[in-house]
Amino acid sequence: MIPDSSRKRWRRSAPLAALAMALAASAAGAPADPAHVDDFTGHPRVIVISDIGNEPDDQMSLVRLLLYSNQLDIEALIASTSTWQKNAVHPETMRALVRAYGEARPNLLRHAAGWPAADDLDARVFTGQRGYGMAATGAGSNSEGAQAILRAAERDDSRPLWICIWGGANTLAQALLDARASLPPAEVEKLVAKLRVYSISDQDDAGAWMRREFPGLFYIVQPTTQSGDEYYYATWTGISGDLYYRNGAGADFRTVTNEWLDANIRAKGPLGKLYPRFLFIMEGDTPSYLGLIDNGLNAYRRPDWGGWGGRYIYRQPRAEPHAIWTQGGDLFSRVTSQDTVRGIDGREYTSDQATIWRWREAFQNDFAERMSWTTADYAHANHAPVVAINGQAGTAPIYIEGEVGRPIVLDAGGSRDPDGQPLKYAWFHYAEAGSTGTNLAAVAIAGEGTPKAVVTPTAACRPQWLAMRRCPGTGTAHIVLAVTDDGTPQLTSYRRVILTVREPAAR
Repeated sequence: MIPDSSRKRWRRSAPLAALAMALAASAAGAPADPAHVDDFTGHPRVIVISDIGNEPDDQMSLVRLLLYSNQLDIEALIASTSTWQKNAVHPETMRALVRAYGEARPNLLRHAAGWPAADDLDARVFTGQRGYGMAATGAGSNSEGAQAILRAAERDDSRPLWICIWGGANTLAQALLDARASLPPAEVEKLVAKLRVYSISDQDDAGAWMRREFPGLFYIVQPTTQSGDEYYYATWTGISGDLYYRNGAGADFRTVTNEWLDANIRAKGPLGKLYPRFLFIMEGDTPSYLGLIDNGLNAYRRPDWGGWGGRYIYRQPRAEPHAIWTQGGDLFSRVTSQDTVRGIDGREYTSDQATIWRWREAFQNDFAERMSWTTADYAHANHAPVVAINGQAGTAPIYIEGEVGRPIVLDAGGSRDPDGQPLKYAWFHYAEAGSTGTNLAAVAIAGEGTPKAVVTPTAACRPQWLAMRRCPGTGTAHIVLAVTDDGTPQLTSYRRVILTVREPAAR
């Protein structure tokens, strides 16, 4: 118990302490508005920090990344340490994969434009911190990887900069330390505001340090110890962790076996030859960039939209100093990070992992066909459909204002297949998407399997567990169209329609 005299001193000093804390938070940058949507044109900018060489999955993830490098602006590939590889870095493995990509690039250009030159990618391979965690950072510990991060972050570019962390995060921590030592606080805040971090759990102690020191840092992670004991719970394991982690009930495992990968990936071209067999799971790091791919889902605009890389919500986990993009949520309001998805057996399953495995057949087929592009000519390969809704082509989200009870016609009849194949249409309400800063609306969809759907909003707010409050204001509903061709393998493109639903005007 605090003595009375001490309690009085504490009361008098409390306002000063609060002011000091507020000023410190301001200097470091306050957390960004979670309702913000990254609305930009052009490719997402990407930096990868990887403990490649630790075990096969990083190498596997980098092979896939290179096959989507025409849709991403890769700013740096940084070889790092982690809790699994504390005193070694392997940029030479990255360079070997880039060389194999260079062999495949002439054929890739027969299918799409925009593939970066292998020499340009090779020049973007860097070595990060050579030691483990925050003990390997500080004055005099600058690395070429940290310098590359700062150069990219300081560049005059309005697009955010995604930092995909596949291992330890201390190279990013070093970059932020260097920024704080050399820039005015306002410039540090501006630099931090550009960053979008997606970390595959916490593989050293740097992530927790950065989230504490830089509260304005956009961070997607399920905070963990460095032991790996908590990976079972992580969303990213939905990429292929069903058997190893035993957490993928309902998922279809057939396209993530070594046998499927032998036939569809490893047997094709110079990159396929460098795609190793997995030890634990396939490509545990891939979800960090899978949502950046330009497939029409636009999940990179805000983590609660959901897409190939999973879905997250904004909340404050235990022991974290402030809210981040993470897992969990409020079951009372039914706003959580879990998706409810129909599994391979026809039953419904609800989990964080389902936010990724629900898309697995599509992203594996897409990967397999891109690997085919490394050897096949255009006429003997498949290419994804091009989706148009209500005359709007492209992949950007479509925003529509709606009213409860008034039908909205969504017509995708203008969609086409580059190879002239027939198309299948599937409209669905992504019921869990887009919950930040708004109510989730209810809708009914007619014509789900046809080119033309009719969406009727039925409520601006979906019911909660207990109906204890009146619905305030408007609600949001995300309608997703999946268009699939008839090729081998079948390829799917998407389009997202975001409805803002209001109650009927009073008459």
